[in-house]
Amino acid sequence: MTDDAYLFLLGDASAQLGVSPAAVGDLACMETPAVRAWLEAQGSTATSPHLRLLPPEETAAIPEGAERVPVPLNDEELSRVRHAMSAEPLARVEDELLAYRDCADGRDALIGRALAAGVAPHRIVELTGVDPATVTAAANG
Repeated sequence: MTDDAYLFLLGDASAQLGVSPAAVGDLACMETPAVRAWLEAQGSTATSPHLRLLPPEETAAIPEGAERVPVPLNDEELSRVRHAMSAEPLARVEDELLAYRDCADGRDALIGRALAAGVAPHRIVELTGVDPATVTAAANG
C-alpha cells in the first residue's frame, strides 16, 4: 500500500472505479505544476470523465497499464474523496457524523460559558444530554 492517493485515467469512462476529482470539490493538487503537466502530457483535462482519483488504501485497484500520478491530499481532501466513494446509505450516515462533529466542536467552551453565565450544571445536562461528568470536566478544564 502507498501513502499517496493517485490520479489515473480509465479507458472506459463508465467504469465505477474511484471518483472523479470534480465530484470531490477543490483539490489543491489539481493546481500543482506536476499534475497540470501530467494532464497535458496525457492530452487530458481536470474535468475529463476518464480522470479518476483513489485514496491510498484503494490504489491497488488501478488497472495495470493505466496512466497514473501520485498526488498529495490533506486530511480534509482525503476525507472528501473517501466520502464521495461511499455507498449512498453509508454516505448519509457519514454526513450525519460530520454534522455531529461540526456541532459538537467547541462543546466544552459552550458549557463553560453557560456555567459562567449562571446556568446550573443539572440544567446543562438536561438541555444538552451530556453526561454530568462532562459538565464537571468542562467546569474544571
